[in-house]
Amino acid sequence: MLLILLSYLAGALTILSPCILPVLPFVFARAGQPFVKSGLPLLLGMALTFAGVATLAAVGGGWAVQANQVGRWIALAVMAVLGLTLAFPSLADRLTRPLVALGSRLTEKANAEQQSGGGVWSSFLLGVATGLLWAPCAGPILGLILTGAALQGASVGTTLLLVAYAAGAATSLALALVIGGKVFQTMKKSLGVGEWVRRGLGVLVLIGVAAIALGLDTGLLTRLSSSSTNRIEQSLLSRFGGGQPVNAPAAPLNALPVEGAMPPLTGATEWINSPPLTTEQLRGRVVLVDFWTYSCINCVRTIPYVRAWAEKYRDQGLVVIGVHTPEFAFEKSPANVRDAVRRFGIAYPVAMDNDFAIWRSFDNRYWPAHYFIDARGNIRYHHFGEGDYEHSERVIQHLLKEAGATGVDQALVQVRGQGAEAAADMAEVASPETYVGYARAEHFVSPGGFGFDVRKTYAAAPLKLNDWSLSGDWIVRSEHADLQTVGGRLAFRFKARDLHLVMGPSSMGKAVRFRVRIDGQAPGADAGVDLNAQGMGQIDSQRLYQLVRQSGGARERTFEIEFLDPGVQVFAFTFG
Repeated sequence: MLLILLSYLAGALTILSPCILPVLPFVFARAGQPFVKSGLPLLLGMALTFAGVATLAAVGGGWAVQANQVGRWIALAVMAVLGLTLAFPSLADRLTRPLVALGSRLTEKANAEQQSGGGVWSSFLLGVATGLLWAPCAGPILGLILTGAALQGASVGTTLLLVAYAAGAATSLALALVIGGKVFQTMKKSLGVGEWVRRGLGVLVLIGVAAIALGLDTGLLTRLSSSSTNRIEQSLLSRFGGGQPVNAPAAPLNALPVEGAMPPLTGATEWINSPPLTTEQLRGRVVLVDFWTYSCINCVRTIPYVRAWAEKYRDQGLVVIGVHTPEFAFEKSPANVRDAVRRFGIAYPVAMDNDFAIWRSFDNRYWPAHYFIDARGNIRYHHFGEGDYEHSERVIQHLLKEAGATGVDQALVQVRGQGAEAAADMAEVASPETYVGYARAEHFVSPGGFGFDVRKTYAAAPLKLNDWSLSGDWIVRSEHADLQTVGGRLAFRFKARDLHLVMGPSSMGKAVRFRVRIDGQAPGADAGVDLNAQGMGQIDSQRLYQLVRQSGGARERTFEIEFLDPGVQVFAFTFG
């Protein structure tokens, strides 16, 4: 219930964002008509269409994205016709003649109702079209909803959250529409210029169509809004505890509660280092289930501890099971996961959970997540995210002793991670994980914004902290960006000790060379493990690359990577 309320409030805040401006002319085009018959159906159509399309985009895969892009262009055409008919009433009659000739009764009826100044059905249809165009500022809360939908699968709850978000925005627009309608009527009565007002609204609709067609709604306007509503949304999100993994206070070891029975491990698409395991086979053993994915830097930094626990306590009854649940599509590849298991030196069983079956059975929501199960098959403790390793190991020791193990070594493992596995000083990190694909991208500042799923030439832009830009020919997709020609670049203004970039070659087996500069210079002693001091490196597989490790600790710098070969896919920045 709290998240539904939060989603509603976040939607209501959309009216404060400049990125809603292109939609406003379509709404105010109905300002001079009765709210119940005209404005309300329009807003309902907008809200329901937005929620439906967003749900499909979250759970339906690439085909839904492509369908939505087609729908946007159809809706743009519909709105352009609406704008022209408002601006030029005589044109409306001419435009409807082909429709009449084709026998399009629905469209003819909608147009006739529009001309007569009413029509619930026509207003609802216009709301549906506007909903297809609506690209609200995807702040932290909407991102949380869509990401949760992708991880948890299709559900009524996901759609309810999206409907709540859309309803919040519709409420704000309804208030604006009621106020705007009164202003509209006052202008007509006092000035006698109703026809000019009508034409002015038509011009505004056409301007809105042009803004959306040129990408201004998701480019310039989204950037303008990020400093306003996102701050408010993030504050609300933090207050309700939806932004970061939340762990309950650790219970004393002698009073660990039973959190439920260990769910079955059925649904794994493949097992590595072991045949398939069942809960029945594991009864009598202490089990640690580690949800991870190999390009997640937070997961990578916990691996040395999990690996050390598996080695130290294996002979005393501990079974560690890594559940690899992918974030990106390339992490579903068995070859990629097997390569990651080899690189990280993981010897314990790993279940590939490509369909999120085990993830959902545990009702899990985070990477990494550790679940500690006693010898009777009950979950006794869990921990989300990095850190608190000492208490986690004490839980393992306690559960082993509960199970009857003797001589359990009470000393703690001594871990010193190397490369990307080294622990981060999170107090010094001022840059968040940042996605390159448009579905979850923030702070993108190249002029003109994204070209969705189409080839576009991008240009660099001045960067403030946490801004980033592309230059060169790219196709930006929902999950990643594809470089099309030699010489493409990507720049990021960051503050952290480490900078990592998740990327890979477009064609497996074909390496891609790159060069990194920091503040315009070769990195020297600040080079990460995946390049040399001159900044030269090579992409040989789809994984996380450590490109910067500042020898003097976290400082604000400008990172730039130039690709010397085409055919690279870039997914996300992470920091440490």
